[in-house]
Amino acid sequence: MEEPVIAGKQPIAVDVVAGKNYFWCACGKSATQPFCDGTHKGSSFTPVAYKADANRKVFFCACKKSSKAPMCDGTHNKL
Repeated sequence: MEEPVIAGKQPIAVDVVAGKNYFWCACGKSATQPFCDGTHKGSSFTPVAYKADANRKVFFCACKKSSKAPMCDGTHNKL
């Protein structure tokens, strides 16, 4: 199985809009982190959909190792 590229070692804060869909990059290669730009095509990775339930700030995983993807769970602190 392919391993994702670590895009960063800190979560990426994003102000999300209630009801909007976001597509988190799972491969780590997207130039528009934390979101997918299609760079994964031809790999085993697929983006992870996230639908905002409220207008608020959320923290997307950048290390691509979170057990709660697409949200950060602090795993970057162990890398």
